[in-house]
Amino acid sequence: MDNIRLSFNNSRTRLILASMALSTLLTATILALVYVTANRTIEGETRSVVSAELTGLADEYERRGLLGLLRAIERRIPTAAERDALYLLTDPFGVKLAGNLKQWPDHIAAGSGWVDLELRRADNDELVPISAASVRLPGGERLLVGRDALARQQFDRVLLQTVGIALGIALGLSVLTGWLFTRLVFARLSDIANTAEDIVSGDLSRRMPLRGTGDEFDQVSGTLNTMLDRIEELVSNLRTTSNSIAHDLRSPLSRLKQRVETLSDPSKTDKERAIDIARASVEIDHVLRVLGQLTEISRAEAGVGREQFEPVDLQQLVADVVELYEPVASDQGIQLKVTGTAAPIPGHRPLLSQALSNLLENSMRYAPQDTAVTINLSDDGAYTCLSVRDQGPGVPQQDLSRLQMPFVTLDPARTERNAGLGLALVAAISHMHGGGFEARNCDPGLEAKIKLARKT
Repeated sequence: MDNIRLSFNNSRTRLILASMALSTLLTATILALVYVTANRTIEGETRSVVSAELTGLADEYERRGLLGLLRAIERRIPTAAERDALYLLTDPFGVKLAGNLKQWPDHIAAGSGWVDLELRRADNDELVPISAASVRLPGGERLLVGRDALARQQFDRVLLQTVGIALGIALGLSVLTGWLFTRLVFARLSDIANTAEDIVSGDLSRRMPLRGTGDEFDQVSGTLNTMLDRIEELVSNLRTTSNSIAHDLRSPLSRLKQRVETLSDPSKTDKERAIDIARASVEIDHVLRVLGQLTEISRAEAGVGREQFEPVDLQQLVADVVELYEPVASDQGIQLKVTGTAAPIPGHRPLLSQALSNLLENSMRYAPQDTAVTINLSDDGAYTCLSVRDQGPGVPQQDLSRLQMPFVTLDPARTERNAGLGLALVAAISHMHGGGFEARNCDPGLEAKIKLARKT
């Protein structure tokens, strides 16, 4: 990903440009606001000062008349240059009476209010920009009071240059930060993409890299790794199942073929043919039973039936299953005990009943006479646990993880009745309900537990 060239056809360039545009727009907006605010503040102060001077000169005119106004202006002239102050008083015909401006502007009518214009100073005949207010006095005289705007114009130019420089710096920084940001993002995406390519090529052992930062990328990678673990487990189970199907069904199908072939033997009696047909039917039933269980496992692993989830009272479900198996357990000298409680959970009631039935049958198969099989309900965080424990011999520690695999049975004499699919179906049902299956030796006995999510 690092060697991608900048072009408008890739996401990195578009992301950099979007970041640059947004940063530039934000910076330009802020600087424009600063510029406008500064100008308005300066203009407001200028107008306040000029208004105050006009008020003072108007008071002089009211108290002492035109002569008092002339003297007030003359008193201000010596310090006017320091304050950038400009004054002009003329008679009704525009003839200058006092002030440091040369003449009244022809295009400005007395009493027109605030104006911006250029006039010549009387002291150096220099044309200067001014901001001023014009007033027509009661006697017809014209009065112009303002401020030299040259300093303000210079300030405007400096401010504009500063804004331009700041905008250029912001543009450069936005490009840099955009590039760094996209480099970080696309570097992480590159790691994920490269790992995904290896997985697509067939290396299911690869996992998404984790940097230990706990950020969103690590969270996504962790979720993907969990998914890959599950996929690898399913693929491994599929391979095992395929191999086991080929192995476990070869014998009954071969026997079935032999039975069918012998039916055409003319030396066979009707009784012998009837026996062969009966044995062939047994083989067919076994094959159909195995295929049916495999179908149930596949449907559960695929989540088929989740739309039929409903609130299931596990305590009532356990009571119903125990009631069904109690006569069989009593005949074997086994006591069924129920402990613990659990709140209702969303689930598929028939499949949960099937899972508990398989666990009970497995425990009762190996439980010694005059012992108890305990069914326990408990809470474990976000899960409800349903466990079945017997007091039998248990299983070798190294075989515990294999119990939930299809066609795995630790009984050395596998019978047609036991194809090693019961616990595989239990594990598939627990996965369908958002949980899992686990088994442990309890010395004595084996405890098989399924975890069921309380929320879907």
